[in-house]
Amino acid sequence: MDKLFCSVAVLLHRMQAFPLNMSSIRILSDRVANQIAAGEVIERPVAVVKELVENSIDAGATRVEVEFRNGGKSYIRIEDNGKGMSPDEALLSLERHATSKIREASDLNEVCSFGFRGEALPSIASVSKFSLRTRAKEWDHGTEILINGGKMLDKKDCGMPVGTVIEVAHLFNSVPARRKFLKTDPTETAHITYNCRLFAVAHPNVAFRVLENGRTVFQSPACENLRDRIAEIWGRSLADDLIPVDVSDPKTGFRLTGLTAKPGVGRSTRRELVTLVNRRPVDSRTLSLAVLDAYHGRIQKGRFPPAFLFLEIQPQEVDVNVHPAKREVRFRDDGAIRRFVLNAVTETLAASRADDIAQTSAPLPVATPAKSAAETRSPKSEPSLPKTTPAVKVAMLPTPSKQVRPAATPVTPAPATRVAAQPVVSQPAISPIPAPATTPAPKKAAPGWRLITLLKKRYALFDTSRGLVMLHLRHADQRVRFERISKEFKDETPPSQRLLIPHPLEFEPLASEALKSQLKQLNAQGFQVEEFGRNFYRIEAVPTWLSPEQAESFIRDLVDLIRQRGGMRKQTALGWEAVARLAVEGSYRRSDSLTEPAVEQLAKDLLACNTPHTSPFGKPTFSEVSWGEWERRFGSD
Repeated sequence: MDKLFCSVAVLLHRMQAFPLNMSSIRILSDRVANQIAAGEVIERPVAVVKELVENSIDAGATRVEVEFRNGGKSYIRIEDNGKGMSPDEALLSLERHATSKIREASDLNEVCSFGFRGEALPSIASVSKFSLRTRAKEWDHGTEILINGGKMLDKKDCGMPVGTVIEVAHLFNSVPARRKFLKTDPTETAHITYNCRLFAVAHPNVAFRVLENGRTVFQSPACENLRDRIAEIWGRSLADDLIPVDVSDPKTGFRLTGLTAKPGVGRSTRRELVTLVNRRPVDSRTLSLAVLDAYHGRIQKGRFPPAFLFLEIQPQEVDVNVHPAKREVRFRDDGAIRRFVLNAVTETLAASRADDIAQTSAPLPVATPAKSAAETRSPKSEPSLPKTTPAVKVAMLPTPSKQVRPAATPVTPAPATRVAAQPVVSQPAISPIPAPATTPAPKKAAPGWRLITLLKKRYALFDTSRGLVMLHLRHADQRVRFERISKEFKDETPPSQRLLIPHPLEFEPLASEALKSQLKQLNAQGFQVEEFGRNFYRIEAVPTWLSPEQAESFIRDLVDLIRQRGGMRKQTALGWEAVARLAVEGSYRRSDSLTEPAVEQLAKDLLACNTPHTSPFGKPTFSEVSWGEWERRFGSD
């Protein structure tokens, strides 16, 4: 009891020393709570535009008009022809957590609308001078509500057509600290414009008009397909560089549609790499990396492919309730989504590559450039817009059967419908561009490409049915030899050539151990390197793609590569890809006696490659300017 009494006394003493101020804890008013919550929902003017445009689309609008001034800081107006609201619904929409999209927490697993929180309108109204005018079809008059800083000023009837008009003026007038963190007017304008473009791409059937300070930024009527909408916003040149995507998986219910760039087409930024999940524009690292991986080797290093891809999955497979802005999403199975998108885009690019080979195999039409471009433009099948039911799965391209050709039989590759199935034998690295044969080579060795001239012994200019092509000889030669060497790495019995006199090699101990650990795998790829004493080796044979004079330098560079990579414990594709790059790096010799048949043969071999647009080091092999682009520059007569 004494101990208990002492403890109570100590506690009373401490309470007297530090009295509790119970009046410091209170319930905030709805106005203050809305202003605090608005900091999460409304970060900047573009968030206002996003929330209101989403409400317009949820209301079934077929026409949306966005007007703003001073980057949205002073004035924003969103007008639509949606179903509108009754007077009671208009008042209720300004209450926190009032929504027509969900009823129970379990509805979040099946949500298909853009908005569902019921926080946007009250948050916007609490930090601005807010005006709402709306009318439902069942009413003969509309309703107008005026709010300033979360305080209602007036509610009255008004005349207006069916739809909703919301005006937001003096954003963050009640939260001046937030205004200090806004960027400059041009920056905020760029964010709003880009966001409106995303919604226009997501909904081609909705007419959009965007005005800045009374000037029309862009205007696009309702379009029949996605390509027309992209042409309206980004220009016809970009739209023509896109190919349709439509791949589905009945087992998982995943479907990917839209348009993606042709191989070799790239941009300096990711602004045109747009991904949408169930028509909702999202920022997803999973989707972006999958698309970039599909373009590995098909686009210049440091460039990004323009793509507008719609991923359609079941609502329960994605969580859009991560953040109030709803731009971040989480997938139930990131790995499955990434694999599906990667395979879908890769399959589409492979099919496009086969179509390009078929088109270039056709004879070059004799016509003026402008007429040729118009007459030879192949019809493009447009991808259908995402539907609620998955489409039939697109069949995967067949894997070509492996063929091994003896080393003594030289083969000149010819274009085929499936590039990867072409068996070839590489030329020695000492002569990267094939020498003219004893028999006259055909004048048109590259199908559909007609050589015009050589420039500075580095470039070749070609005339094609689609435009003018500038070929970089060095990069093209590296790509051709890289794929030939890579193919021989995959062969079971790669051809090799024995040296008349074995070449001795001596290494320091660590380098010797690195070579010794990989000697078996190296000898399985056409080499024959034997151990000849301690730290001594002897080169007795090399693959046919390697010049005997370069054998020693290549082996030493290869040992350095093995040591840098920590050894190649397994014969992985990545490891031998690095070896193939090493084989073609710096081995090209510019010749002063390049002939037209040799250059045309190089172009032909390049077109037969799997990824002809870039070198193994990510540099472009050729650049094409279409006849349509020339017409846009010079004007049509």
